Amino acid sequence: MPDDVFQFDNADESPGFSLWQVSSMWQRQINAGLKPFDLTHAQFVLLASMTWLAGGEKPLTQIDLASHAKMDVMMTSNVLRTLEEKGLILRKPHPTDTRAKALSITAQGRKLAIQAIEVVEKIDHEFFKGLRGNSKKFNEYLLALIAANQPTG
Repeated sequence: MPDDVFQFDNADESPGFSLWQVSSMWQRQINAGLKPFDLTHAQFVLLASMTWLAGGEKPLTQIDLASHAKMDVMMTSNVLRTLEEKGLILRKPHPTDTRAKALSITAQGRKLAIQAIEVVEKIDHEFFKGLRGNSKKFNEYLLALIAANQPTG
């Protein structure tokens, strides 16, 4: 392979490759922790986000939830359909926008979300201990990447 193909001399120097590796390792642990709850990671993220956003001033929509979770709107819709089939959320007509659905979490969904959040937070605590007290700075960097890569328009 020509030397000019790669920007880095070593794969470990690539932030994208390192992010991929860390993300894969973390997701394996999260998926194992969520298995007893019969939740995928995407289902958990949306259920936890709905729990976090519950009680807002305006009805929660699929677009609001997708934006909060930084998930694709179509994927969000598919995952919400599954959560609704499981009896964990409700999708009702929006009171003011006929094109939208108002989302709410059921009592069963909230109970499951709280149990799963406790497990995920323990996994996160253990996983990110490797940052040796630098987790706040690490999160600041992640938030900076999110802000710098927000879609425009």
